[in-house]
Amino acid sequence: MKFRFVFAILITIALLASIPALAQAPKAPAKAWTPARTPDGHPDLQGIWNYSTLTPMERPAELRDKEFFTEQEAAAYQKRSMQTRNVDLDRETAPTARGIVNGTVETADLANAYNEFWWDRGTQLVKTRRTSLVIDPPDGRIPPLTPDAKKRMAVLDEANQRPAQGPEDRPVSERCIVRPNSGPPMTPTGYNNNFQLVQVPGYVVIFNEQIHDARIIPIDGRPHLAQNVRQWMGDSRGHWEGDTLVVETTNFNGKANFRGSGEKMHLVERFRRTDKDTLLYDFTVNDPQSFPRSWSGQIPMSPGPEHIFEYACHEGNYSLATTLSSARALETEEAAKKGSR
Repeated sequence: MKFRFVFAILITIALLASIPALAQAPKAPAKAWTPARTPDGHPDLQGIWNYSTLTPMERPAELRDKEFFTEQEAAAYQKRSMQTRNVDLDRETAPTARGIVNGTVETADLANAYNEFWWDRGTQLVKTRRTSLVIDPPDGRIPPLTPDAKKRMAVLDEANQRPAQGPEDRPVSERCIVRPNSGPPMTPTGYNNNFQLVQVPGYVVIFNEQIHDARIIPIDGRPHLAQNVRQWMGDSRGHWEGDTLVVETTNFNGKANFRGSGEKMHLVERFRRTDKDTLLYDFTVNDPQSFPRSWSGQIPMSPGPEHIFEYACHEGNYSLATTLSSARALETEEAAKKGSR
């Protein structure tokens, strides 16, 4: 009996002595996530992805050098943003909070086409809690336009302010031809922030929900189109760098500028699956005629809805015809007033 008692004590002491060693032993590393692969061996990036977010494109001036929010700061920012977005549901503040075009509340000839309820800008900051989508330059701000780009944009702005004689006088987004934010590169806007990515042998297809544009991108090593061939969304060519899909786009026609870019823009996009619920999207803009330096953005995209929905824009361009006929009616009224003086 005495032997059993002593043996039990020795076992207990040995176990207690081993506890610190067990506590100090390194933990087994978490198993790295690996993406599923297509038959040709590349990561499967396919699916419908959503890039809506409350994170602004550029870092707000008041945040200055703050690159990331803390969890508490992110929660507070999201709460404030959602309160602003839902202002139309507040009966006390809604009448004075709505945007106005062409004048004050009393003198405006046109109020905003949508109230806040109809926008679909997202409800969350990006997963990384960055304070801006721009990650380079380090200040989170898009570099200022070059003098040439400022002149180019001034011409466009002046043209958009003139009374339109025909549909060609209106911006391309208003004519439902292309929207700069739907890509390339793809950046969040007020709605339809979804795209579908499809992989087939030799090609990748990026199908945007907004304006229903599809980029059919060869990944077989073929060269870009000749420099004299210019397209609305440029000419895209893809290749793989490890598990990252890299898409380079040139040959823009300059009519659908992105943040002031021109036809010489060279865009590089990178798509990488980091986990089952994240497609990390990076883009770099290089356009010396428009910006003094290159700049980059990043958006961690999340799984989108089950289907891509139709983007009808203004169906049959009825809205555009009404816009033009209304302008002619106003011109007739002004002419009549001058004739009666």
